[in-house]
Amino acid sequence: MNIQLIAEIMGTVAFAISGAMLAIERKMDLFGIVFLGIVTAAGGGFIRDMTLGIVPPAMFSSPMVLPLAILSSLAVCALVAWLYKGSDEELHGERFQWILNFTDAIGLGLFTVAGANTAIDSGYGDYHAFVIFLGMLTGVGGGMFRDVLAGIMPAVLRKHVYACASLVGAICYLGLLCAMPRGYAMFTGAMIVVVIRLLASHYKWNIPRVM
Repeated sequence: MNIQLIAEIMGTVAFAISGAMLAIERKMDLFGIVFLGIVTAAGGGFIRDMTLGIVPPAMFSSPMVLPLAILSSLAVCALVAWLYKGSDEELHGERFQWILNFTDAIGLGLFTVAGANTAIDSGYGDYHAFVIFLGMLTGVGGGMFRDVLAGIMPAVLRKHVYACASLVGAICYLGLLCAMPRGYAMFTGAMIVVVIRLLASHYKWNIPRVM
């Protein structure tokens, strides 16, 4: 199993979990929870594939994306129902929010490097700015769809160093390709995104605002 496929699988599961958890927090029904899980898991890849002209996108051509997203979302429903037993107060607790942020950070990191890698494999490796941009777009795309559908301002516009973490990870991945095999570069780039996101969330790092 190649590293790109592993990143896609793990990223799909992580983002589906974060989407389903946000849907539960926003008091959506079962269909809404699964739908938001799918959109979060597949949204970034959909934008990436449409940008590259890959038709149909992976969410429809891959035999794993939709089943993984659905199963992950349903698993979250069952686990939350068992752990919290309908207690709304617990859904806003630190543990619930930490898991949501952690899975979101994992998905962001993995899809960032997967998006950049897909751009390289599609023949755009010499266009460094495009590779970096597509990596970032793939990383933040699913979260943007998720937040809009959940009725909140997208994290890319307001959350602690969200898009910037993806941008740094894409740049690092591209630079690391000159020094190490692609698999190690993808892993390192993804972990850089995850570490930045978790540190930013913990220490409340923010991009400066005008007002």
